[in-house]
Amino acid sequence: MQDDLKRLSLLPECMYNFHPGSHTGQGAEKGIEQIADLLNKIMKEDQSTVILLETMSGKGSEVGRSFEEIAEIISRVNIKSKIGVCLDTCHVHDAGYNIKDDPDSVAKEFDRVIGLDYLRAIHINDSMNPIGAHKDRHAKIGEGYIGIPAFERIINHTAFRDLPFYLETPNELDGYEKEIKLLRNLRKQ
Repeated sequence: MQDDLKRLSLLPECMYNFHPGSHTGQGAEKGIEQIADLLNKIMKEDQSTVILLETMSGKGSEVGRSFEEIAEIISRVNIKSKIGVCLDTCHVHDAGYNIKDDPDSVAKEFDRVIGLDYLRAIHINDSMNPIGAHKDRHAKIGEGYIGIPAFERIINHTAFRDLPFYLETPNELDGYEKEIKLLRNLRKQ
């Protein structure tokens, strides 16, 4: 990660997204401690890159399965101006947050626990699993349990709409083209 940050420093205003990691049976508290310690070792005041913790689905021993775990990592990071969050729609759905039917409550809960100032990007993808499955199986937009009506609400939600959205679905180039067109058509001006 330190080498990645050095390379990314050559590009202006980058965001470096990563899955926080796993506690490998040591417990979430130990995993959170190790992740924060690593970040404090590699982050520098003068770095231009913002590091993004990605929200996770909660499979196995993943850390970041809840907004509280992400918030706890952030609370232990010394350089707060260089840390943020990437909200993954499949992951939060699989973690049990009802982004499908109530993105407003998800945004409010995120703001209450972490703070919307830390939300810097969205990974947009559907889920092959029902809510709360604690798996990580992305689906094409509209072909999973989240569905097209929900994506229209998500991409137009005031807490999310001005953030960068990164399509992260299992697809080929022509499929990505169709999904991007679909999402653009759902976007309200």
